[in-house]
Amino acid sequence: MTATEAGAAGGLGPCTLGLCVLCGLPAAGKSTFARALARRLQQERGWAVGVLSYDDVLPEAPPDLGTGARPRPSRWKTLRQELLKFLECFLMIVINGGQMSAPANMAEAMWEDFITCLKDQDLIFPVVSETQSCYILAKSVISKPLLLVLDDNFYYQSMRYEVYQLARKYSLGFCQLYLDCPLETCLQRNGQRPRAVPNETIHLMGKKIEKPNPGKNAWEHNSLAVQSPVCSTEASLEVTEILLTALENPVKHAENNVEQKETDRIICSANILHKADQALRRTVSQTMKEAKDEQILPNNLKLLAEELNKLKAGFLEDLRQGNKYPCFPQTTDISDVISSFCNEKDNIMQKYFSKHH
Repeated sequence: MTATEAGAAGGLGPCTLGLCVLCGLPAAGKSTFARALARRLQQERGWAVGVLSYDDVLPEAPPDLGTGARPRPSRWKTLRQELLKFLECFLMIVINGGQMSAPANMAEAMWEDFITCLKDQDLIFPVVSETQSCYILAKSVISKPLLLVLDDNFYYQSMRYEVYQLARKYSLGFCQLYLDCPLETCLQRNGQRPRAVPNETIHLMGKKIEKPNPGKNAWEHNSLAVQSPVCSTEASLEVTEILLTALENPVKHAENNVEQKETDRIICSANILHKADQALRRTVSQTMKEAKDEQILPNNLKLLAEELNKLKAGFLEDLRQGNKYPCFPQTTDISDVISSFCNEKDNIMQKYFSKHH
């Protein structure tokens, strides 16, 4: 019997709970897919399905992939982690019952948008309290399997891994659906949106996105690439199959040494990249200040900034891919990276200072 047949036979209990990461490029059709998937599973399977669209809760697009005034990279990461804390609050009332209230020191506007998202899907119900707003799980959800679909680009595997960690912490089902859509199609769809993402953002994300890689990462074994737009019955069956497999096989809380090493590698990798990014940003900023003090012409200042930022982006990508630094992330020492960057930066600076003098 397949997982699909078992699910149809009523093999899932009311306490069954799973997280589904839905990832892909902007305008790949993720939100449309998520809504259609929720309707189908509710009608055909009788499940409770919630869609958490990051676009509806978080501020605008990531700061390192577009233009305009947005949160700093470190702030953006903090907001994403805070959203996962909100999600954890909801998971607690699903698992343990009781009431949900706002965490301490939270971003109020984000919390309100999160609550609105759950209320609009009839997942929670407000209760009267003299001190603060509280919410309980809706009765229609209590008696059914519950699938939560997280709709976002999730372009780095470290972003998806944070969701996996949450699933592991509470022994939940976990799977990933990657909506595979050609770049040109995404750009065309984006142009038809009322609030279009800058095309540059989509191009850059297309280069940076780290697709689920079950062959490399054991925790990503329950992943499926879905062609967009999804039309075939076969594709729908494959999606249902992987969701059922996830719900019937929750992530074990206790992992073996291989999994722990993978955890350490991903966390270490993300931390070192963040440290390197911050250090290189400071170096570029200091260099630009020195150039201004030397009264470099405005046009040359602009060209210098472009070259330095391009150099920084190249170094970070080499670090991420292990091209120049194969020991990464086994080492936490980024001094060699900074030293090498400064040498190449100095060569660029000499060119502009020689023009000035």
